[in-house]
Amino acid sequence: MIWGNILLWIVGLFILYVVIFAAVKDAIDKSEVGQIVIKKYGVKEEIVTISDKEIEKELEDDERR
Repeated sequence: MIWGNILLWIVGLFILYVVIFAAVKDAIDKSEVGQIVIKKYGVKEEIVTISDKEIEKELEDDERR
């Protein structure tokens, strides 16, 4: 019974987090300040992920030089 209540709280808090996160992000994007920042600096680009193998290869190439 207690574990069920704990699980429901965790799920409820996670849903609340997702809703608040989406609302805040949407509000910032639609606000006047958000529009000014987007016009001035552009839209933030996606973060490029690099694998560990690529990093190791680049470091090995630097060491050889």
